[in-house]
Amino acid sequence: MAIPITIPRVGWTMDEGLFAGWTKAEGEPVKAGDFIFSLETDKAVQEIECLDSGILRIPPGAPKAGDKVTVGTIIGYLVEPGESVPFEGTIPPPAVAAATIPVVPGKTSSLPPPRDGTAVSPRASRLAAELGVDCSRLQGSGKGGRITEEDVRAAAAEPPRTEPAAPGSFRHAIADRMMRNVHSTAPVTLTTQVDAGALVGWRQEQKGTAPSYTEMLVKLAAHALLGHPALLARWEEGRILPADGVHVGIAVDTPEGLVVPVVRDVPALPLARLTARFRELVERARRKALRAEDMAGGTFTVTNLGAFGIDAFTPIINAPQCAILGIGRIDRQPVVHEDRIVPGHRLTLSLTFDHRIVDGAPAARFLAALSRSIENPAVTL
Repeated sequence: MAIPITIPRVGWTMDEGLFAGWTKAEGEPVKAGDFIFSLETDKAVQEIECLDSGILRIPPGAPKAGDKVTVGTIIGYLVEPGESVPFEGTIPPPAVAAATIPVVPGKTSSLPPPRDGTAVSPRASRLAAELGVDCSRLQGSGKGGRITEEDVRAAAAEPPRTEPAAPGSFRHAIADRMMRNVHSTAPVTLTTQVDAGALVGWRQEQKGTAPSYTEMLVKLAAHALLGHPALLARWEEGRILPADGVHVGIAVDTPEGLVVPVVRDVPALPLARLTARFRELVERARRKALRAEDMAGGTFTVTNLGAFGIDAFTPIINAPQCAILGIGRIDRQPVVHEDRIVPGHRLTLSLTFDHRIVDGAPAARFLAALSRSIENPAVTL
C-alpha cells in the first residue's frame, strides 16, 4: 500500500513552514535514511529524512519551492514498483489516521546550493561555508562563469543589503512568528536596576579569555530560576505545563535575522562549558548551520541589547515559554554608598512574562533573586 509523505512538525509551536524543494525526483527510488525534501521554518532550513523505502511519486498539485505548507499535509507517496497511487484514482486515499509522518528531522542545510549550471571550485565552496556567503547569489569571474575564492572573499567584504520582507522569505517567517507570540500571550514587563559593580570586578579578575556578560548573566539567571520554577512553565492548549529543566534560549543577531539557539541544563554546566557551548552555537548560527534540535526545547530566553547602548526595553516572549529576560548595558553612574556618592556600575533588567502563567509578585521575586546573585556573583559563578 502507498505510504503517504507528510509535512512533519519541527519544534513545539510549528504549525506551518515553507517548502524548500524536493531532493529526490518524481519516480526516483528512495531508501530509508535518504533525505527526501527540505523544509524551512522561521529559524532554519531542515532536510527531512525518509524512514521507508520505495518509489517517490509526487502528485500534480504538490507544493513547489517557496509554497507555505501545513503540518500533516500529504505532499507525496512512496510505492512499490508497479504500484498505483491515490492521486491516479486507482486506490483510495489513506484515512487521516494513516497519515503518519514517515520522515524525521535530518541535517540542516548551512547554505543554499549554487544556481543550476553554475560551477564552484571546491576551495571556494569551503571558503563560502566558513564566511557565510551564499554562492547562489554570486556571479562567477572564473572560466565559464566558475565561482572562485576571490568572488567569495569579495562578496564577504560587501556590506549587507536590506531587502523588503517578501512573502515566503526568512524575514517574513520571523515576522509571522513575532506577531503570533504577541497576540497569543498576556505580556507584562517589569524592569529593575541592579548594582553590577561586583559583576564587573569578578570578570576583570578572570585570567585568560573572560566570559562575556551575556554568558555570566545566563548562568546567574538559570541559578535563580531553580528557586522560581513557575517562570519556566509553558502554556500549551489552554494548560500550564511544568518544565523538564532549565534550558535557556539565547537570542543571537545574524545577517538573516534573529535566531534563538538553546543551551540545555544550564545550572549543571560549569561557566567555562556554558561559554564554549554558547560560542559554538553563535558561530553556527551566523553560518546558517544550526540544526532544528539546537533551537528546540527552550524553557526560558535571554536577550542582550546592552552592546547597542540600550538600558531598558520590552522583549517579546518566545511562546509557549512563560518569560524572557532583557539585559541592558552596564552603565557607569554615580551611586550612593553608605551616605556617600561614589562611582558605580548600574545594570537594567527587563523581564517580560505571560500573565496567564504567573502573576506579578512571583515574577518580581525572581528578579529580586537574580539581582542578589548579580550583586554577589562569586557564590554562583
